[in-house]
Amino acid sequence: MAWPRPVPLVGDQTSAAERAADVDGWAFPVEAREALHAVIGARRDVRRYRPDPVPDEVLTRVLGAAHAAPSVGHSQPWRFLVVTERETRERAARMADEHRLAQARQLEPEAARRLLDLQLEGIREAPYGIVVACDRRTPAAGVLGRATFPDADLWSCACAIENLWLAARAEGLGVGWVTLFEPADLAALLGLPDGVVTLGWLCLGWPDERPPAPGLERAGWSRRQPLAEVVLRERWPGEDRPSPPSRLRAPDPYAVVTTRDRADLLLTPPGSLGVLDRALDRVEAAGAASGPDSLLLVAGRHPVTAHGVSAFAPSVTDDVLAASLAGESAAAVAARSADLRLHVVDAGASSGDLLIRDALDPDRVAGLLGLGRSWGVRLGAGGLVALGEVGIGNTTVAAALTAAVLGDSAEEVVGLGAGADTDVWDRKRRVVAGALARAAAAYGDRLTKPTVALAALGGPEFCVLAGAVLGVAESGGVVVLDGLATGIAALLAVRLEPGSAAYLVAGQRSSEPAHAGVLEQLGLEPLLDLRLRAGEGVGAALAVSLLRSGLRLRHETGRTAP
Repeated sequence: MAWPRPVPLVGDQTSAAERAADVDGWAFPVEAREALHAVIGARRDVRRYRPDPVPDEVLTRVLGAAHAAPSVGHSQPWRFLVVTERETRERAARMADEHRLAQARQLEPEAARRLLDLQLEGIREAPYGIVVACDRRTPAAGVLGRATFPDADLWSCACAIENLWLAARAEGLGVGWVTLFEPADLAALLGLPDGVVTLGWLCLGWPDERPPAPGLERAGWSRRQPLAEVVLRERWPGEDRPSPPSRLRAPDPYAVVTTRDRADLLLTPPGSLGVLDRALDRVEAAGAASGPDSLLLVAGRHPVTAHGVSAFAPSVTDDVLAASLAGESAAAVAARSADLRLHVVDAGASSGDLLIRDALDPDRVAGLLGLGRSWGVRLGAGGLVALGEVGIGNTTVAAALTAAVLGDSAEEVVGLGAGADTDVWDRKRRVVAGALARAAAAYGDRLTKPTVALAALGGPEFCVLAGAVLGVAESGGVVVLDGLATGIAALLAVRLEPGSAAYLVAGQRSSEPAHAGVLEQLGLEPLLDLRLRAGEGVGAALAVSLLRSGLRLRHETGRTAP
Protein backbone atom coordinates (compact mmCIF):
# COMPACT_ATOMS: atom_id res chain seq x y z
CA MET A 1 0.00 0.00 0.00
CA ALA A 2 1.03 3.54 -0.40
CA TRP A 3 1.52 5.41 2.76
CA PRO A 4 0.82 9.12 3.00
CA ARG A 5 3.83 11.32 2.36
CA PRO A 6 4.88 13.11 5.50
CA VAL A 7 4.26 16.76 4.81
CA PRO A 8 6.43 19.17 6.73
CA LEU A 9 4.60 21.72 8.81
CA VAL A 10 7.19 24.38 7.95
CA GLY A 11 9.11 25.17 4.81
CA ASP A 12 8.48 23.71 1.36
CA GLN A 13 5.49 21.36 1.39
CA THR A 14 5.67 20.38 -2.27
CA SER A 15 6.85 17.01 -3.46
CA ALA A 16 9.25 16.29 -6.30
CA ALA A 17 6.37 14.77 -8.28
CA GLU A 18 4.29 17.87 -7.86
CA ARG A 19 7.17 20.04 -8.98
CA ALA A 20 7.88 17.87 -11.98
CA ALA A 21 4.25 17.94 -13.05
CA ASP A 22 4.07 21.72 -12.74
CA VAL A 23 7.53 23.18 -13.38
CA ASP A 24 6.28 26.76 -13.56
CA GLY A 25 3.99 26.41 -10.58
CA TRP A 26 6.16 28.75 -8.48
CA ALA A 27 5.42 31.66 -10.81
CA PHE A 28 3.39 34.59 -9.60
CA PRO A 29 0.15 35.43 -11.39
CA VAL A 30 0.49 37.28 -14.68
CA GLU A 31 -0.62 40.57 -13.15
CA ALA A 32 2.13 40.41 -10.50
CA ARG A 33 4.80 39.57 -13.09
CA GLU A 34 3.70 42.41 -15.32
CA ALA A 35 3.81 44.76 -12.35
CA LEU A 36 7.33 43.62 -11.48
CA HIS A 37 8.61 44.19 -14.99
CA ALA A 38 6.85 47.53 -15.10
CA VAL A 39 8.70 48.56 -11.93
CA ILE A 40 12.02 47.36 -13.32
CA GLY A 41 11.45 49.19 -16.59
CA ALA A 42 10.42 52.38 -14.83
CA ARG A 43 13.38 52.49 -12.44
CA ARG A 44 15.29 55.73 -12.95
CA ASP A 45 18.25 57.56 -11.46
CA VAL A 46 16.42 60.57 -9.98
CA ARG A 47 18.27 63.86 -9.39
CA ARG A 48 15.51 66.31 -8.42
CA TYR A 49 13.46 65.88 -5.25
CA ARG A 50 10.63 67.42 -3.29
CA PRO A 51 11.52 68.22 0.34
CA ASP A 52 8.35 66.58 1.74
CA PRO A 53 9.02 63.91 4.39
CA VAL A 54 8.67 60.21 3.67
CA PRO A 55 6.40 58.38 6.16
CA ASP A 56 8.31 56.13 8.51
CA GLU A 57 6.34 53.06 7.47
CA VAL A 58 7.23 53.63 3.82
CA LEU A 59 10.92 54.09 4.62
CA THR A 60 10.82 50.91 6.71
CA ARG A 61 9.30 48.91 3.84
CA VAL A 62 11.96 50.15 1.44
CA LEU A 63 14.81 49.35 3.82
CA GLY A 64 13.19 45.99 4.53
CA ALA A 65 13.31 45.20 0.84
CA ALA A 66 16.99 46.06 0.79
CA HIS A 67 17.60 43.83 3.79
CA ALA A 68 15.88 40.96 1.97
CA ALA A 69 18.54 40.96 -0.74
CA PRO A 70 20.63 37.85 -1.45
CA SER A 71 24.04 37.72 0.19
CA VAL A 72 26.90 35.34 -0.28
CA GLY A 73 27.01 32.81 2.55
CA HIS A 74 23.97 34.62 4.04
CA SER A 75 26.55 37.05 5.42
CA GLN A 76 24.31 40.15 5.18
CA PRO A 77 27.31 42.51 5.09
CA TRP A 78 25.25 45.63 4.36
CA ARG A 79 24.66 48.45 6.79
CA PHE A 80 22.28 51.30 5.93
CA LEU A 81 23.26 54.73 7.31
CA VAL A 82 20.22 57.02 7.09
CA VAL A 83 21.39 60.64 6.98
CA THR A 84 19.07 63.60 7.57
CA GLU A 85 21.38 66.19 9.19
CA ARG A 86 21.67 69.22 6.94
CA GLU A 87 25.34 69.86 7.71
CA THR A 88 26.37 66.32 6.79
CA ARG A 89 24.42 66.47 3.54
CA GLU A 90 25.93 69.84 2.65
CA ARG A 91 29.45 68.53 3.24
CA ALA A 92 28.70 65.45 1.13
CA ALA A 93 27.24 67.62 -1.64
CA ARG A 94 30.33 69.81 -1.67
CA MET A 95 32.53 66.72 -1.95
CA ALA A 96 30.48 65.56 -4.93
CA ASP A 97 30.72 69.03 -6.52
CA GLU A 98 34.50 68.91 -6.13
CA HIS A 99 34.84 65.61 -7.95
CA ARG A 100 32.39 66.57 -10.69
CA LEU A 101 34.57 69.57 -11.46
CA ALA A 102 37.72 67.46 -11.27
CA GLN A 103 36.31 64.96 -13.77
CA ALA A 104 35.25 67.78 -16.10
CA ARG A 105 38.83 69.09 -16.16
CA GLN A 106 40.00 65.77 -17.60
CA LEU A 107 37.61 65.91 -20.57
CA GLU A 108 37.85 67.69 -23.88
CA PRO A 109 36.01 71.06 -23.71
CA GLU A 110 32.72 70.07 -25.36
CA ALA A 111 32.36 66.92 -23.23
CA ALA A 112 33.26 68.94 -20.12
CA ARG A 113 30.53 71.48 -20.87
CA ARG A 114 27.99 68.72 -21.39
CA LEU A 115 29.03 67.13 -18.12
CA LEU A 116 28.74 70.39 -16.18
CA ASP A 117 25.26 70.96 -17.64
CA LEU A 118 24.04 67.68 -16.11
CA GLN A 119 22.56 67.61 -12.63
CA LEU A 120 24.28 64.56 -11.24
CA GLU A 121 23.13 64.53 -7.64
CA GLY A 122 20.31 65.58 -5.32
CA ILE A 123 22.11 65.30 -1.98
CA ARG A 124 20.98 68.74 -0.76
CA GLU A 125 17.37 68.30 -1.84
CA ALA A 126 16.37 64.73 -1.02
CA PRO A 127 14.99 64.36 2.53
CA TYR A 128 17.08 61.25 3.11
CA GLY A 129 20.60 60.23 2.29
CA ILE A 130 21.19 56.50 2.60
CA VAL A 131 24.77 55.35 2.53
CA VAL A 132 25.08 51.62 1.96
CA ALA A 133 28.20 50.41 3.72
CA CYS A 134 29.77 46.99 3.48
CA ASP A 135 31.25 45.50 6.66
CA ARG A 136 34.26 43.61 5.34
CA ARG A 137 35.86 42.88 8.71
CA THR A 138 34.96 39.19 8.61
CA PRO A 139 37.80 37.31 6.86
CA ALA A 140 36.78 36.15 3.41
CA ALA A 141 37.76 32.56 4.19
CA GLY A 142 35.22 32.54 7.01
CA VAL A 143 32.24 33.20 4.74
CA LEU A 144 30.89 30.51 2.47
CA GLY A 145 31.55 31.61 -1.12
CA ARG A 146 34.02 34.41 -0.40
CA ALA A 147 37.18 32.31 -0.21
CA THR A 148 37.15 32.07 -4.00
CA PHE A 149 35.40 35.38 -4.75
CA PRO A 150 36.53 37.77 -1.97
CA ASP A 151 34.52 40.70 -3.37
CA ALA A 152 31.22 38.81 -3.25
CA ASP A 153 30.32 40.77 -0.13
CA LEU A 154 30.38 43.95 -2.22
CA TRP A 155 28.20 42.30 -4.84
CA SER A 156 25.74 41.39 -2.08
CA CYS A 157 25.52 45.03 -1.06
CA ALA A 158 24.94 46.00 -4.68
CA CYS A 159 21.98 43.58 -4.69
CA ALA A 160 20.65 45.32 -1.59
CA ILE A 161 20.86 48.64 -3.42
CA GLU A 162 18.89 47.24 -6.35
CA ASN A 163 16.21 45.84 -4.02
CA LEU A 164 15.94 49.21 -2.29
CA TRP A 165 15.73 51.00 -5.62
CA LEU A 166 12.93 48.83 -7.01
CA ALA A 167 10.94 48.92 -3.78
CA ALA A 168 11.27 52.70 -3.69
CA ARG A 169 10.09 52.96 -7.31
CA ALA A 170 7.04 50.83 -6.50
CA GLU A 171 6.23 53.22 -3.63
CA GLY A 172 6.56 56.22 -5.96
CA LEU A 173 9.86 57.31 -4.42
CA GLY A 174 12.92 58.37 -6.34
CA VAL A 175 16.47 57.13 -5.79
CA GLY A 176 19.72 58.54 -7.12
CA TRP A 177 23.05 56.75 -6.70
CA VAL A 178 25.92 59.22 -6.25
CA THR A 179 29.50 57.94 -6.48
CA LEU A 180 31.29 61.28 -7.00
CA PHE A 181 33.37 60.76 -3.85
CA GLU A 182 36.73 59.50 -2.80
CA PRO A 183 35.60 56.45 -0.77
CA ALA A 184 37.94 57.30 2.11
CA ASP A 185 36.57 60.85 2.32
CA LEU A 186 32.96 59.67 2.48
CA ALA A 187 33.89 57.06 5.08
CA ALA A 188 35.61 59.74 7.18
CA LEU A 189 32.58 62.02 6.94
CA LEU A 190 30.40 59.28 8.41
CA GLY A 191 32.93 57.97 10.94
CA LEU A 192 33.14 54.47 9.47
CA PRO A 193 35.62 52.18 11.21
CA ASP A 194 38.46 50.50 9.38
CA GLY A 195 37.21 47.57 7.37
CA VAL A 196 33.82 49.11 6.60
CA VAL A 197 33.58 50.62 3.13
CA THR A 198 30.92 52.59 1.29
CA LEU A 199 29.24 51.94 -2.03
CA GLY A 200 28.33 55.59 -2.48
CA TRP A 201 25.41 57.76 -1.43
CA LEU A 202 21.75 57.06 -2.25
CA CYS A 203 19.41 60.06 -2.42
CA LEU A 204 15.86 59.04 -1.42
CA GLY A 205 12.66 61.08 -1.50
CA TRP A 206 9.61 62.02 -3.49
CA PRO A 207 10.84 62.85 -7.00
CA ASP A 208 10.48 66.31 -8.53
CA GLU A 209 10.89 64.80 -11.98
CA ARG A 210 9.24 61.83 -13.65
CA PRO A 211 11.64 60.95 -16.45
CA PRO A 212 10.26 58.69 -19.19
CA ALA A 213 13.76 57.42 -20.01
CA PRO A 214 17.16 57.32 -18.30
CA GLY A 215 18.54 60.84 -17.84
CA LEU A 216 21.90 60.30 -19.55
CA GLU A 217 20.15 58.64 -22.47
CA ARG A 218 17.79 61.58 -22.86
CA ALA A 219 20.76 63.96 -22.65
CA GLY A 220 22.42 62.16 -25.54
CA TRP A 221 25.26 60.95 -23.33
CA SER A 222 24.79 57.28 -24.10
CA ARG A 223 22.23 54.75 -25.28
CA ARG A 224 21.06 51.41 -24.02
CA GLN A 225 22.63 48.61 -26.02
CA PRO A 226 20.37 45.99 -27.60
CA LEU A 227 20.07 42.86 -25.49
CA ALA A 228 21.59 40.79 -28.27
CA GLU A 229 24.86 42.75 -27.99
CA VAL A 230 25.39 41.88 -24.33
CA VAL A 231 24.25 38.22 -24.27
CA LEU A 232 27.04 35.79 -25.12
CA ARG A 233 26.74 32.04 -25.60
CA GLU A 234 28.99 29.36 -24.14
CA ARG A 235 32.25 31.33 -24.11
CA TRP A 236 33.77 34.75 -24.82
CA PRO A 237 34.01 35.59 -28.51
CA GLY A 238 37.34 35.47 -30.29
CA GLU A 239 39.83 38.29 -29.93
CA ASP A 240 39.06 39.50 -33.44
CA ARG A 241 35.61 40.62 -32.33
CA PRO A 242 35.17 44.32 -31.34
CA SER A 243 35.13 45.20 -27.65
CA PRO A 244 31.93 46.56 -26.08
CA PRO A 245 31.68 50.35 -26.46
CA SER A 246 32.89 52.35 -23.49
CA ARG A 247 30.25 53.95 -21.29
CA LEU A 248 32.81 55.80 -19.23
CA ARG A 249 32.47 59.40 -20.41
CA ALA A 250 33.21 60.47 -16.85
CA PRO A 251 30.83 62.49 -15.67
CA ASP A 252 17.40 73.28 3.97
CA PRO A 253 16.09 71.39 1.46
CA TYR A 254 12.87 73.49 1.55
CA ALA A 255 14.64 76.75 0.74
CA VAL A 256 16.68 75.15 -2.01
CA VAL A 257 13.69 73.43 -3.60
CA THR A 258 11.41 76.44 -3.25
CA THR A 259 14.00 78.59 -4.99
CA ARG A 260 14.24 76.13 -7.84
CA ASP A 261 10.45 75.83 -8.03
CA ARG A 262 10.12 79.55 -8.57
CA ALA A 263 12.81 79.51 -11.24
CA ASP A 264 11.03 76.68 -13.05
CA LEU A 265 7.98 78.93 -13.49
CA LEU A 266 9.96 81.43 -15.56
CA LEU A 267 9.24 81.79 -19.24
CA THR A 268 12.66 80.35 -20.02
CA PRO A 269 14.02 76.80 -20.16
CA PRO A 270 15.06 75.53 -16.70
CA GLY A 271 18.76 76.14 -16.13
CA SER A 272 18.94 78.54 -19.05
CA LEU A 273 21.50 80.74 -17.26
CA GLY A 274 23.89 77.83 -16.75
CA VAL A 275 26.45 78.31 -13.98
CA LEU A 276 24.80 81.62 -13.07
CA ASP A 277 21.52 79.82 -12.34
CA ARG A 278 23.26 77.64 -9.76
CA ALA A 279 24.81 80.67 -8.11
CA LEU A 280 21.44 82.45 -8.09
CA ASP A 281 19.84 79.42 -6.46
CA ARG A 282 22.45 79.63 -3.73
CA VAL A 283 21.93 83.38 -3.23
CA GLU A 284 18.15 83.09 -3.04
CA ALA A 285 18.15 79.98 -0.86
CA ALA A 286 20.43 81.77 1.61
CA GLY A 287 18.09 84.77 1.72
CA ALA A 288 20.78 87.11 0.40
CA ALA A 289 18.86 88.43 -2.61
CA SER A 290 17.63 91.70 -1.09
CA GLY A 291 20.92 93.44 -0.24
CA PRO A 292 22.49 95.82 0.53
CA ASP A 293 25.77 94.53 -0.86
CA SER A 294 29.33 95.28 0.21
CA LEU A 295 32.95 94.97 -0.83
CA LEU A 296 35.21 94.19 2.11
CA LEU A 297 38.79 95.14 1.18
CA VAL A 298 41.43 93.88 3.61
CA ALA A 299 45.05 95.03 3.53
CA GLY A 300 48.13 93.27 4.92
CA ARG A 301 51.87 93.70 4.81
CA HIS A 302 54.39 90.91 4.35
CA PRO A 303 58.10 90.81 5.31
CA VAL A 304 58.54 88.07 2.71
CA THR A 305 58.89 90.87 0.14
CA ALA A 306 62.46 91.31 1.41
CA HIS A 307 63.30 88.14 -0.54
CA GLY A 308 62.50 89.76 -3.89
CA VAL A 309 59.25 87.91 -4.57
CA SER A 310 57.37 90.89 -6.00
CA ALA A 311 57.86 93.30 -8.88
CA PHE A 312 56.59 96.18 -6.74
CA ALA A 313 57.85 97.93 -3.62
CA PRO A 314 56.03 97.21 -0.33
CA SER A 315 55.00 100.89 -0.16
CA VAL A 316 52.47 100.22 -2.93
CA THR A 317 50.25 98.53 -0.35
CA ASP A 318 49.89 101.80 1.55
CA ASP A 319 49.37 103.74 -1.69
CA VAL A 320 46.49 101.48 -2.74
CA LEU A 321 45.06 101.59 0.77
CA ALA A 322 45.09 105.40 0.74
CA ALA A 323 43.57 105.51 -2.75
CA SER A 324 40.82 103.17 -1.60
CA LEU A 325 39.96 105.41 1.33
CA ALA A 326 39.93 108.36 -1.11
CA GLY A 327 37.60 106.47 -3.46
CA GLU A 328 40.12 106.30 -6.32
CA SER A 329 41.54 102.77 -6.26
CA ALA A 330 40.39 100.03 -8.63
CA ALA A 331 38.50 98.50 -5.72
CA ALA A 332 36.69 101.75 -4.97
CA VAL A 333 35.70 102.28 -8.61
CA ALA A 334 34.59 98.67 -8.99
CA ALA A 335 32.52 98.97 -5.81
CA ARG A 336 30.77 102.10 -7.06
CA SER A 337 30.11 100.52 -10.45
CA ALA A 338 28.48 97.53 -8.78
CA ASP A 339 26.58 99.63 -6.21
CA LEU A 340 28.59 98.13 -3.35
CA ARG A 341 29.42 99.80 -0.08
CA LEU A 342 33.20 99.75 0.27
CA HIS A 343 34.65 98.87 3.67
CA VAL A 344 38.43 98.98 4.12
CA VAL A 345 40.19 97.08 6.89
CA ASP A 346 43.92 97.50 7.59
CA ALA A 347 44.91 94.19 9.16
CA GLY A 348 48.50 95.24 9.82
CA ALA A 349 51.71 93.36 9.13
CA SER A 350 53.05 89.86 9.59
CA SER A 351 55.77 89.45 12.17
CA GLY A 352 57.76 86.83 10.24
CA ASP A 353 58.97 86.28 6.68
CA LEU A 354 57.75 82.64 6.25
CA LEU A 355 61.20 81.44 5.22
CA ILE A 356 62.91 81.85 8.58
CA ARG A 357 60.11 82.67 11.00
CA ASP A 358 56.37 82.07 11.33
CA ALA A 359 54.18 84.80 9.91
CA LEU A 360 52.01 85.24 13.00
CA ASP A 361 51.70 83.99 16.54
CA PRO A 362 48.62 81.88 17.42
CA ASP A 363 47.01 84.55 19.60
CA ARG A 364 47.17 87.05 16.77
CA VAL A 365 45.64 84.55 14.37
CA ALA A 366 42.72 84.05 16.76
CA GLY A 367 42.26 87.80 17.17
CA LEU A 368 42.29 88.48 13.43
CA LEU A 369 39.84 85.66 12.77
CA GLY A 370 37.55 87.21 15.35
CA LEU A 371 37.91 90.63 13.74
CA GLY A 372 36.98 89.21 10.35
CA ARG A 373 34.06 87.33 11.79
CA SER A 374 32.63 90.47 13.34
CA TRP A 375 32.90 92.28 9.99
CA GLY A 376 31.19 89.36 8.26
CA VAL A 377 28.30 89.31 10.72
CA ARG A 378 27.90 93.07 10.34
CA LEU A 379 27.85 93.06 6.54
CA GLY A 380 26.33 89.72 5.65
CA ALA A 381 22.68 89.84 6.67
CA GLY A 382 20.48 89.79 3.58
CA GLY A 383 23.15 90.69 1.05
CA LEU A 384 26.22 89.79 -0.94
CA VAL A 385 29.69 90.44 0.43
CA ALA A 386 32.46 90.61 -2.14
CA LEU A 387 35.91 89.97 -0.72
CA GLY A 388 39.06 91.72 -1.86
CA GLU A 389 42.62 92.10 -0.63
CA VAL A 390 45.65 94.25 -1.12
CA GLY A 391 49.17 93.46 0.03
CA ILE A 392 52.39 93.35 -1.94
CA GLY A 393 53.82 89.83 -1.68
CA ASN A 394 50.56 88.16 -0.79
CA THR A 395 50.49 85.92 -3.88
CA THR A 396 53.58 84.27 -2.41
CA VAL A 397 51.76 83.85 0.90
CA ALA A 398 48.66 82.52 -0.87
CA ALA A 399 50.77 80.00 -2.78
CA ALA A 400 52.47 78.77 0.39
CA LEU A 401 49.14 78.38 2.18
CA THR A 402 47.64 76.56 -0.78
CA ALA A 403 50.57 74.16 -1.01
CA ALA A 404 50.33 73.38 2.71
CA VAL A 405 46.58 72.84 2.65
CA LEU A 406 46.39 70.85 -0.60
CA GLY A 407 49.69 69.00 -0.26
CA ASP A 408 51.06 70.48 -3.50
CA SER A 409 54.62 71.47 -4.31
CA ALA A 410 55.94 74.98 -4.82
CA GLU A 411 56.28 74.27 -8.55
CA GLU A 412 52.58 73.49 -8.76
CA VAL A 413 51.23 76.52 -6.91
CA VAL A 414 53.52 79.48 -7.59
CA GLY A 415 52.40 81.77 -10.38
CA LEU A 416 54.15 84.63 -12.11
CA GLY A 417 52.20 87.33 -10.30
CA ALA A 418 51.47 90.86 -11.48
CA GLY A 419 54.32 92.48 -13.42
CA ALA A 420 56.94 89.89 -12.48
CA ASP A 421 59.60 88.30 -14.67
CA THR A 422 61.17 84.86 -14.61
CA ASP A 423 63.79 85.87 -12.03
CA VAL A 424 61.08 86.97 -9.62
CA TRP A 425 59.17 83.78 -10.40
CA ASP A 426 62.19 81.64 -9.59
CA ARG A 427 62.73 83.44 -6.31
CA LYS A 428 59.08 82.97 -5.37
CA ARG A 429 59.30 79.24 -5.99
CA ARG A 430 62.48 78.94 -3.91
CA VAL A 431 60.98 80.96 -1.06
CA VAL A 432 57.74 78.96 -1.04
CA ALA A 433 59.66 75.67 -1.17
CA GLY A 434 61.88 76.77 1.70
CA ALA A 435 58.95 78.03 3.75
CA LEU A 436 57.11 74.75 3.27
CA ALA A 437 60.14 72.73 4.30
CA ARG A 438 60.64 74.85 7.43
CA ALA A 439 56.98 74.68 8.42
CA ALA A 440 56.74 70.95 7.73
CA ALA A 441 59.77 70.29 9.92
CA ALA A 442 58.29 72.41 12.70
CA TYR A 443 54.68 71.21 12.60
CA GLY A 444 54.48 67.94 10.66
CA ASP A 445 50.92 66.82 9.97
CA ARG A 446 49.56 69.67 12.07
CA LEU A 447 50.41 72.05 9.23
CA THR A 448 47.17 71.09 7.46
CA LYS A 449 45.16 72.53 10.37
CA PRO A 450 43.82 75.97 9.38
CA THR A 451 45.01 77.95 12.38
CA VAL A 452 48.45 76.32 12.30
CA ALA A 453 48.81 77.03 8.58
CA LEU A 454 47.74 80.65 9.05
CA ALA A 455 50.28 81.14 11.82
CA ALA A 456 53.16 79.43 10.04
CA LEU A 457 52.60 80.55 6.45
CA GLY A 458 49.76 83.07 6.38
CA GLY A 459 49.29 86.76 6.83
CA PRO A 460 46.95 89.14 8.62
CA GLU A 461 44.55 89.76 5.71
CA PHE A 462 44.14 86.01 5.16
CA CYS A 463 42.99 85.59 8.76
CA VAL A 464 40.53 88.47 8.50
CA LEU A 465 39.17 87.17 5.19
CA ALA A 466 38.71 83.66 6.60
CA GLY A 467 36.92 85.10 9.61
CA ALA A 468 34.73 87.22 7.35
CA VAL A 469 33.59 84.10 5.49
CA LEU A 470 32.52 82.56 8.77
CA GLY A 471 30.73 85.73 9.85
CA VAL A 472 28.84 86.18 6.60
CA ALA A 473 27.74 82.55 6.70
CA GLU A 474 26.64 82.98 10.29
CA SER A 475 24.49 85.97 9.34
CA GLY A 476 22.91 84.27 6.33
CA GLY A 477 24.64 86.29 3.63
CA VAL A 478 26.61 85.06 0.65
CA VAL A 479 30.33 85.62 0.09
CA VAL A 480 31.48 86.35 -3.45
CA LEU A 481 35.11 85.33 -3.76
CA ASP A 482 37.71 87.06 -5.88
CA GLY A 483 41.11 85.51 -6.63
CA LEU A 484 43.47 83.00 -5.06
CA ALA A 485 43.97 84.92 -1.81
CA THR A 486 40.26 85.10 -1.02
CA GLY A 487 39.81 81.54 -2.28
CA ILE A 488 42.41 79.98 0.01
CA ALA A 489 41.09 82.06 2.92
CA ALA A 490 37.61 80.67 2.20
CA LEU A 491 38.96 77.11 2.02
CA LEU A 492 40.60 77.57 5.41
CA ALA A 493 37.27 78.87 6.74
CA VAL A 494 35.50 75.81 5.36
CA ARG A 495 38.10 73.57 7.01
CA LEU A 496 37.30 75.35 10.27
CA GLU A 497 33.52 75.21 9.82
CA PRO A 498 32.39 73.05 6.89
CA GLY A 499 28.86 74.48 6.86
CA SER A 500 30.21 77.82 5.60
CA ALA A 501 30.74 76.29 2.16
CA ALA A 502 27.03 76.65 1.36
CA TYR A 503 27.38 80.44 1.47
CA LEU A 504 30.15 80.81 -1.10
CA VAL A 505 30.04 81.86 -4.74
CA ALA A 506 33.17 81.92 -6.88
CA GLY A 507 33.19 85.28 -8.61
CA GLN A 508 36.07 84.48 -10.93
CA ARG A 509 39.01 82.25 -11.66
CA SER A 510 42.22 84.25 -11.71
CA SER A 511 45.40 83.58 -13.66
CA GLU A 512 47.15 82.12 -10.60
CA PRO A 513 47.74 78.41 -11.30
CA ALA A 514 46.72 77.29 -7.81
CA HIS A 515 43.33 79.00 -7.96
CA ALA A 516 41.60 76.29 -9.98
CA GLY A 517 42.61 73.63 -7.44
CA VAL A 518 41.31 75.72 -4.56
CA LEU A 519 37.95 76.23 -6.29
CA GLU A 520 37.81 72.52 -7.00
CA GLN A 521 38.30 71.77 -3.31
CA LEU A 522 35.45 74.16 -2.55
CA GLY A 523 33.26 72.51 -5.18
CA LEU A 524 32.70 75.85 -6.94
CA GLU A 525 32.51 76.87 -10.58
CA PRO A 526 33.56 80.48 -11.24
CA LEU A 527 31.14 82.92 -12.84
CA LEU A 528 33.94 84.68 -14.73
CA ASP A 529 37.20 83.47 -16.23
CA LEU A 530 38.95 86.60 -17.50
CA ARG A 531 42.53 85.85 -16.38
CA LEU A 532 42.38 88.88 -14.11
CA ARG A 533 45.41 90.03 -12.12
CA ALA A 534 43.79 93.17 -10.68
CA GLY A 535 43.17 91.87 -7.18
CA GLU A 536 41.43 94.26 -4.76
CA GLY A 537 38.11 92.42 -5.24
CA VAL A 538 37.60 93.77 -8.76
CA GLY A 539 36.60 90.35 -10.11
CA ALA A 540 34.26 89.77 -7.18
CA ALA A 541 32.62 93.17 -7.75
CA LEU A 542 32.09 92.35 -11.43
CA ALA A 543 30.54 89.04 -10.40
CA VAL A 544 28.16 90.81 -7.99
CA SER A 545 26.93 92.91 -10.91
CA LEU A 546 26.35 89.71 -12.84
CA LEU A 547 24.48 88.15 -9.93
CA ARG A 548 22.27 91.21 -9.53
CA SER A 549 21.50 91.18 -13.25
CA GLY A 550 20.63 87.50 -12.99
CA LEU A 551 18.33 88.14 -10.03
CA ARG A 552 16.60 90.89 -11.98
CA LEU A 553 16.08 88.49 -14.86
CA ARG A 554 14.47 86.04 -12.47
CA HIS A 555 12.25 88.64 -10.82
CA GLU A 556 11.08 90.44 -13.96
CA THR A 557 10.83 87.67 -16.55
CA GLY A 558 7.29 86.42 -17.18
CA ARG A 559 6.08 83.34 -15.38
CA THR A 560 4.12 80.36 -16.59
CA ALA A 561 1.08 78.88 -14.83
CA PRO A 562 2.01 76.43 -12.07
